[in-house]
Amino acid sequence: MKVLIIEDEELAVKKLQKTLAGVDNSAEVVGVADSIRSSVSWLQDNPAPDLILMDIELADGQSFEIFDKVDVKSTVIFTTSYDEFALKAFKVNSVDYLLKPIQKEDLQAALDKFKKMKNMYGNGSNNAQPLNVDSLVKELQLKLQPREFRKRFLVKHAQKLVSIEVDEIAYFYSDGRLNFFKTNDNKKYVVDYTMDELEEMLNPEIYFRISRSFYVSIASVDQIHDYFGNRLLLNLKPAVDKEALVSREKVTEFKKWMGK
Repeated sequence: MKVLIIEDEELAVKKLQKTLAGVDNSAEVVGVADSIRSSVSWLQDNPAPDLILMDIELADGQSFEIFDKVDVKSTVIFTTSYDEFALKAFKVNSVDYLLKPIQKEDLQAALDKFKKMKNMYGNGSNNAQPLNVDSLVKELQLKLQPREFRKRFLVKHAQKLVSIEVDEIAYFYSDGRLNFFKTNDNKKYVVDYTMDELEEMLNPEIYFRISRSFYVSIASVDQIHDYFGNRLLLNLKPAVDKEALVSREKVTEFKKWMGK
């Protein structure tokens, strides 16, 4: 298996070469490029490798530009330091990504996936057509574009409409009929959005959906307690008149979010 590494950090290249050798002794690194320009030049002047390990952020821009300048005929595994929240949904059959620092077991899994898909699409022959990643690159590029999150909500209060800044909101919750939010100064407002809609509006670095009926800010979490059923019970500030429980399936992700 012939591999091209596109990475602009010399130490990262050496670590990747060492890790690659440790997981697949058939892998041969046929080239290393450290920029968009040198990558395009290499791909124009050399036969297409079986696989490209490509860092997303290069010194002269994002590596997606390579696909605009040259026909990439190889399967690509992206390497990136991007936050998991931006990438967790991007796992598809013909392209993958690895979060830095790259772990041996993660690289092994990505290579196994690559070989499986190559056999599936090419019946294992040397004449197999390379997997097309153009549409997938566009999807990944779209996912990594900076998102615009909601900055304020317009809500009714005492026969008036008032605008509340998002950073004043401690948490959102539902009573089963209506959805509300409480501000840091303990004022309660009805919000005319579903919890699913709110999930698309709020910055996941600041707000986390702990259950179907609760969306909390990191600043609102005062205390965390173990609760039966492998759940967690949160004491929120300001206090809320119902139990704020982290559902069992959310516990691991919540702990990771709180510890970032």
